[in-house]
Amino acid sequence: MSKLIRGTLILTAATFFSKFLGLIFVIPFEWLVESENGPSGGALYSFAYTPYAVFLSISTLGLPLAVSKFVSKYNAMGDYVTGRRLLRSGLLFMTVSGIVSFLLLFSLSGWIAEFLASQRGAEGNSVQDIKMVIQLVSTALIIVPVMSLIRGYFQGFQSMGPTGLSQVVEQIVRVSFILISAFLVIVIFKGEVSTAVGFATFAATIGAMSSLLVLLWYWKRRRPHLNKMMRNSVDHKIPLPKIYKELIRYAIPFVAVGLAIPLYQLIDMFTITNALQNGLGYGQGKAEDFYAVMQTYTQKLIMIPVSLSTGVALTVIPLITTLYTKKDFPVLQNQITKIFEIILFLTVPAGIGLAILGLPAYSFLFNNNIEIGGFVLSWYAPTAILFALFTVTAAILQGINKQRFAVYSLLTGIFVKLSLNYVLIANFGILGAVLGTNLGYAISITINLLIIKRAANYSFRPVFKRSILIGMFIGLMVLAVVVAKWAMEALVGTDYGSTFTSFVVLTVSVFAGAGVYLYMSHFSGLLQHIFGDKINRFFKRRRTRAN
Repeated sequence: MSKLIRGTLILTAATFFSKFLGLIFVIPFEWLVESENGPSGGALYSFAYTPYAVFLSISTLGLPLAVSKFVSKYNAMGDYVTGRRLLRSGLLFMTVSGIVSFLLLFSLSGWIAEFLASQRGAEGNSVQDIKMVIQLVSTALIIVPVMSLIRGYFQGFQSMGPTGLSQVVEQIVRVSFILISAFLVIVIFKGEVSTAVGFATFAATIGAMSSLLVLLWYWKRRRPHLNKMMRNSVDHKIPLPKIYKELIRYAIPFVAVGLAIPLYQLIDMFTITNALQNGLGYGQGKAEDFYAVMQTYTQKLIMIPVSLSTGVALTVIPLITTLYTKKDFPVLQNQITKIFEIILFLTVPAGIGLAILGLPAYSFLFNNNIEIGGFVLSWYAPTAILFALFTVTAAILQGINKQRFAVYSLLTGIFVKLSLNYVLIANFGILGAVLGTNLGYAISITINLLIIKRAANYSFRPVFKRSILIGMFIGLMVLAVVVAKWAMEALVGTDYGSTFTSFVVLTVSVFAGAGVYLYMSHFSGLLQHIFGDKINRFFKRRRTRAN
């Protein structure tokens, strides 16, 4: 199996599992922190995590992935000393950067809270509660930059295991801390929702500490081998200022790409509740309910398909960089084609299927604002495809040293989102936020694809041909899902307030759609073409056991 496929599978599995845990924990968490009459605990949680995500991207300065690219480049030249020197100095730099970012977000928490909390009524979250949760989550900024840098160093060796395992451990510890603390606060001690959400945001720090311990364990195990590689290494003796000059050139685009989703969420955070109140006359509580549905609940669902692209992107950067450095252009062309095929094969059916099953999917997982949540999810789910395509196209641009265009395309998309978001929400309600995001990402992706075509002299014809085949199978999948959904609704009804109804409709429809899609992909040879002969051997083993 190629390094691309193997690395992609490791990181995709780890990221998918982490996102899945991130979705599952929301179900009991929502049950604990949401009430019919009180402030929205889900909105309060998002108020903390959205600015945190922005500050996290700024505090890391894009260095983790830039280090991955830098180390991969010099490893390809047989120079392992330069990467180690960068790691040593980078750890100190990231520690300082994390502390500064923590102090800055902690200090700005009051201003952010006052902007978000409306003064027109007391039905929503208070300024003090919003300030408190932002301050608690800001502590994670002290640890996460260092942790991310070590992940990037391992990825530069195309070693995805440390990143994968540390992601999984981090999420398990974080989710466990969130649920245990929320249960103790709400159920055992009969405390306030804001206190439970405060513990939930502090869980980011606890999870980061556990992830760092995993990475240090990997370092202890692999250090003898890495030291041996250094002893047999070429040393270009590059001065540290020159190393950092090159690294910063790589890092700036990574900052931009890492900021993409957080910036879109930040725009939504500052516009959704205000536009719904000023444009449509909603109260703060109702506006926060809509915001929570989109940013806390449906966002968790659609990020699961996006996690498929994250694993690809993290694998792509060092691999594409190595091929580009060696000027192995025929293999580079094939790998870019393979990347697009994997993304389209995995994310398009996931996004479309989730859109069709928006209502049963949302109602099965969450019991608040079911009609609104199902409606938002059905419209928001296809956006996962755009998230995935932007992540991967930006990664390819970075791999072929055209990273500045990833910045230009992102800024263009952000400008479109920022310009239209308030107007769209004031006229179309919460759906306007989805439309603004889709327009921004569509423009960014178009720019990225045009630059890839021109800079790499890349032909999209092979991808277009596979896309037609994938589209045909998705059409059959959609038909199977619609028929299965209709049949189950005729059998068990359409009362999606019932968990049983939602479960039956969702489960049967998903199995019907996935079964048709995978069967046709295997029967046509598309599955084997994309994922290699390992798939054939897997199916042969299954048939042998069955016989």
